Amino acid sequence: MTATIEVPKRGLPVTIITGFLGSGKTTLLNHILSNQKGMRTAVLVNEFGEIGIDGELIVSSEEDLVELNNGCICCTIRDDIAESVLRLMERSAKIDYLVVETTGLADPLPVALTFLGPELRDLTRLDSIITLVDATNFAPDLFNSDVAYSQIAYGDVILLNKTDLVEPTEIERLEKRIREIKEDARILRTVNSAVPLELILDTDLFQSSSLPQEEAHDTEHGHEHDHEHDHEHSHEHGHSHRSHIEVDGFNSLAFESDQPFSLDAFQNFLNELPEAVFRAKGILWFEESPERHIFHLSGRRYTLSSDAWPRQPKNQLVLIGQHLDTAKLRQKLEACLVPAPVQG
Repeated sequence: MTATIEVPKRGLPVTIITGFLGSGKTTLLNHILSNQKGMRTAVLVNEFGEIGIDGELIVSSEEDLVELNNGCICCTIRDDIAESVLRLMERSAKIDYLVVETTGLADPLPVALTFLGPELRDLTRLDSIITLVDATNFAPDLFNSDVAYSQIAYGDVILLNKTDLVEPTEIERLEKRIREIKEDARILRTVNSAVPLELILDTDLFQSSSLPQEEAHDTEHGHEHDHEHDHEHSHEHGHSHRSHIEVDGFNSLAFESDQPFSLDAFQNFLNELPEAVFRAKGILWFEESPERHIFHLSGRRYTLSSDAWPRQPKNQLVLIGQHLDTAKLRQKLEACLVPAPVQG
């Protein structure tokens, strides 16, 4: 599936990857970076977690710019997306393509508008917004979230992912539901986010007409904002992003420990996990195993892969959901830990 992509010389092409929690965004990002050929690709991510390239796990350092082992670059988005893009372009000698991965709780509209604003529109070209939808855990109805709805409404290409885990009749029902949100949606069915790159990169599919009418008018007529107003505009979008998370009731728990889990106790914890936990990911240490375990949970399904520890073992786990009782979940996780041996 390796592809050579001809990139036009009119601004750095940008693809935004969006989609709800656990839909397969990072898997798609890995797929792009593993199969793209003849391009120096830069990656912007909201939260740099693990990025596996060719079976290797690369964990972010303290630096916000990381060169991956296939020659690509990864940069952490700070508060200001435009500032992050400009810094990345300044620090790298040559970039052919930019891929932006949003968090699962991000509305893609403010991200898209950043690339259409005065700071970036002459330097970049917004090529497309790719939205991943988890066929096993379809978001808009299940989570009652405006963000999950917006991610589909603004998507130029919808990847209906994990279709191998769903019956064909259910896939057809999901596609019909997606078209109720976006009538002319270009829907591609995928397994493990695998898709020919020529269908999603350098497609020139982005249409300003897909934006809300007021925003599209500003974009098409090239309305300028003075510097002070532009920062104020960005701040308002940031505030809106925070408030929608509060309105939808999303919260998370980050758990760390230098003690190992009991495998049986952690399995019982998963069996009793509330349905309000939509997504979990982490690096786990079990007393019964000498290996590092990479954990991903989406909906009711989870995967656990293993490799060697590159450093001192420790547990790191993030749970994301709606109206979570984080104190109770933390207490249950602490109960899974194996007590340290008494010295002396």
